[in-house]
Amino acid sequence: MNYTQRTRRGVLALGGAVALSGCAGRLSGNGDGDPSAEDGVAVESVSLLLNWNMGGLHTPYVAARENGFYEEEGFTDVEFESGDGSDFAANQAGLGNTEFAISSGDQILAVNSNELSPRAVGIVMQRNPNVVFADREEFGELSDPEQLEDVTVGSGPGMVRTMTEAYLAHHDLLDTVEYVDAGFDTVQQLLAGEIDVAGGVFSDVVDARHQDREIDVLEIEDAVSSYGHLITTDESFAEENPDTVEAFLRATARGAVWAAQNPDEAIDHLVDVQPELEETRENQADKWEEMYTGYMLSETVETEGWGASAPEPWEETHDVLADGDALENEVDPADVWTNDYLDSEDEYVAEFADRIDE
Repeated sequence: MNYTQRTRRGVLALGGAVALSGCAGRLSGNGDGDPSAEDGVAVESVSLLLNWNMGGLHTPYVAARENGFYEEEGFTDVEFESGDGSDFAANQAGLGNTEFAISSGDQILAVNSNELSPRAVGIVMQRNPNVVFADREEFGELSDPEQLEDVTVGSGPGMVRTMTEAYLAHHDLLDTVEYVDAGFDTVQQLLAGEIDVAGGVFSDVVDARHQDREIDVLEIEDAVSSYGHLITTDESFAEENPDTVEAFLRATARGAVWAAQNPDEAIDHLVDVQPELEETRENQADKWEEMYTGYMLSETVETEGWGASAPEPWEETHDVLADGDALENEVDPADVWTNDYLDSEDEYVAEFADRIDE
């Protein structure tokens, strides 16, 4: 698929429809990339394109905005926009149609392989969020990948399938399973006994458990290291507006710390911004708890601070995509990410691992 020819597919702002193409004129900043101290940031009004509809996994950004952390960094407005997948988010960032977007490591690589330049500037999920899981009532206890031999495995399309297949191949099981496309109904098909085992992400497991089922999980991270949610922006926007990018990342790190230390209040903010989430409040809270306790810390964060990339996950993800013919053209994984805009002197960036455990 040619990403540069993709059209906008119904991206909605949380308060109504937004034409993303209309944002392009805002991405030039002040033209020289050197905002004055009194201005704070070169681009004061920015948009953050989410990967999907707002939910518990987007709690850090909501916390940063609703607590005024973005405002304290000089932003007059941070607008959240619902998205249509990590692929779409990476594409829109690379086209310069949004200042910031939430995407994933695989899609940053895929879009860069097709001549756009979204750059990963801050890693939010430091561990691969993809998992293989089963309903104990239907399958029995799942504790070892060897149990997957000769079973029916289902997943949705895209990276979930790619990562699930890579996990099975790592354990020499890919040729032994019956693999089916479960579309976007994987959890329900699993719970209905239509598939034996599912490939998905940890938030799917939360959804299944909220239907009073006992779910066992095998983590794909154990076989394939990869980055989940990350913040991306177009390479040229970052180069022209480095202070803006640094400020956005500082405020987001602070929001993540605050939300981890105040999870109930953080979900209050989430529901205030997106009232329909009140119906699934407990579900959203559990997704956020799973995210900040299991996916936001790593050795890289311990040593380099919040948001930092290390080369190895990018290289492993690249190899999985290349082996699966998922890249349009060759791309150097070292070229799609940077730590240059992370403020190593900021307390919430540098001390993130300590603060999130407080």
